[in-house]
Amino acid sequence: MMAKFPFKGRIVMIGYGSVGRCTMPLIERHFDMPLSRVTVVDGHDHSEDAARFIEKGVNYIVEPLHENNYTKVLAKNLSKGDLLINLSVEVDSLALIAWCQKQGVLYIDTCIEPWANYYDNTAIPEEQRTNYFLRYRALEAAKKFPKNGPSALLTHGANPGLITHFIKQGVLDIARMRGLKFSKPKSREDWARLMRDCGVKVIHVAEHDLQVTDVPKMPGEFVNTWSIPGFVGEGCQPAELGWGTHEKKLPENAVEHKVGSKAAIYLRQPGCTTEVRSWTPHGGPMIAYLITHGESVTTADYFTVTEKGKAVYRPTVHYAYHPCDDAVLSVREFQEKNFTMQKDVRLLGEEIVEGIDELGALLMGDFGAYWYGSQLSIHEARRIMGPEYNATSPQIASPVLAGAMWLIENPNRGVVEPEEIDHDYILDICRPYLGPVVGCYTDWTPLKDRNVLFKEANLDLTDPWQFENFRVRR
Repeated sequence: MMAKFPFKGRIVMIGYGSVGRCTMPLIERHFDMPLSRVTVVDGHDHSEDAARFIEKGVNYIVEPLHENNYTKVLAKNLSKGDLLINLSVEVDSLALIAWCQKQGVLYIDTCIEPWANYYDNTAIPEEQRTNYFLRYRALEAAKKFPKNGPSALLTHGANPGLITHFIKQGVLDIARMRGLKFSKPKSREDWARLMRDCGVKVIHVAEHDLQVTDVPKMPGEFVNTWSIPGFVGEGCQPAELGWGTHEKKLPENAVEHKVGSKAAIYLRQPGCTTEVRSWTPHGGPMIAYLITHGESVTTADYFTVTEKGKAVYRPTVHYAYHPCDDAVLSVREFQEKNFTMQKDVRLLGEEIVEGIDELGALLMGDFGAYWYGSQLSIHEARRIMGPEYNATSPQIASPVLAGAMWLIENPNRGVVEPEEIDHDYILDICRPYLGPVVGCYTDWTPLKDRNVLFKEANLDLTDPWQFENFRVRR
């Protein structure tokens, strides 16, 4: 157990869903401060879930934040040197960051969120509903903030966030395997060149949630192991991927961005209907959803090698997510109802009886494929956290904890993304909550065992790492 982390300020947590419920005990366990200096601002009444912490002094406020009240609520509970942990949905991240910059408050979130009624609002152009655009908007705003202003760490949950640190460790492992002469990179340019020299062409955030419940999904019910509003929201956004320089042609219905780094593209279809082939060590080959996530953009951008103003190397990067089987059925029913949300929702917890959440980075290229990540079981999660938790929540909450610690130790770094942080610092804090953290080589490719039952069109047999080979066509 690590020593208690001293903090003299106050903490406000916005949202108390699946991640908030798991982050709170980590704050109690690792921060050397009375819980009376912690406030939860929640849009829904989850006070029953927070009861044991309220009894210990946590201030719990039920007040949905919106454009007309957020500054008033924050000003009552935060001042210079304090910390805002944003674990909400439908609360504009940029508005919170701008307020924190003015007030000298540290800030962390797990994704860049807009105000409500954004992701599925057809009056907003498709491009502006992408995570690429939300990040672009945040980075443009950050240009107006002081570079040495209060630190604001964007998108630092499991993925985006923890996965970036898995990717860096995976690159180092591959470099050693290939016998490259190198030292741990100290700059963005050095990391990008090392990834290029390793021969990485494609990176999947390859997650297979293998948790099983003894209370199956019922018709008209959406179940999941983490935030259902969060999952549905990002599932309705366009599918997005960082676009590699090795790719021969744009995918069907792909759109290139007009602003920013142009390191990513999006497809003119929602992520929850876009499927790709991927692989994890325990689950094996899988057909997964290409759900948009911030790391698809930031990783591709960060690991770009530029010469004379032109990108000469960049990997293709995207999320490949196989949720638990009951969540897959929930998504299917959601699709069948033309993206109308089910009336009932259920966050899976104590009814889970078996399984692991296998979350890692699958790096593919000239060397083959290498997966590095967490294989946290439900039994291990309950041993370290308690019976009401599942195996997904600690994978998200522990990097929130680690990111908060980094902010306190580095309070004047301005707006920061996960790629800019030392990966060893974060992994050292998170490992006790991740179960086995392993690296595994595989001979799997998206072409393995293809063209057997029927011949497939559109395959590129000369290069297995072309996106067209990963994309599933029905």
